[in-house]
Amino acid sequence: MEKKEQLYEGKAKKVYATSDKNLCIVSYKDDATAFNGLKKGTIVGKGVVNNRMTNMMMRLLEKKGVPTHFVEELSDRDTVVKKVSIVPLEVIIRNVSAGSFAKRYGVEEGIVFDEPTIEFSYKNDDLGDPLINTYHALALKLATKEEIELIKKYAFKVNEVLKEYFLSLGVKLIDFKLEFGKTADGKIVLADEISPDTCRFWDVKTNEKLDKDRFRRDLGGVEDAYKEIFARVTKGE
Repeated sequence: MEKKEQLYEGKAKKVYATSDKNLCIVSYKDDATAFNGLKKGTIVGKGVVNNRMTNMMMRLLEKKGVPTHFVEELSDRDTVVKKVSIVPLEVIIRNVSAGSFAKRYGVEEGIVFDEPTIEFSYKNDDLGDPLINTYHALALKLATKEEIELIKKYAFKVNEVLKEYFLSLGVKLIDFKLEFGKTADGKIVLADEISPDTCRFWDVKTNEKLDKDRFRRDLGGVEDAYKEIFARVTKGE
């Protein structure tokens, strides 16, 4: 399958049309951004890690009953996916207090929740992806009530599967962001990516951060963190 015209370029990926109107090719870049694009940089090899790791996670989740947009990995950076219209809701699942949650509510990082929490953000860069609730999402017609319930169900299932999976690799899944899309026939599927860009991973023993927080917070060792999480994932294949 070959790339046709470029349809879209985001902060971390480019999307191309193909000869099949229902399929696209996603190409992962090494560009890194944080704080809604205010901080920019490059993480060498990030595109390869994110592409391959995302595809592995999508395949795992498909087996566990979560439908995804994944079709076929073409190369280290390119993957064929189902063409979807993205539901403009970012879905954040949190198992432990960290990042914006800790800052927003004035709590320390590292508090383990009794149950995972879920948050929605309105996917809109100009507005800074504000937090919204189900009622706001319905008022803005971002999704139907049934779609939101299905998205919630899938999101918690993703958490259950991935939490157990990463724990087996000596990694705590702290929190993560998901995006969902609708296929041409209206089916809701998991889209976007599952990677150190979109998840917080802490080492079980040391709590060392193995994700994009190393870039966000100038902690150094960014490429090494991506390589480390990828090595654990590929070893666990």
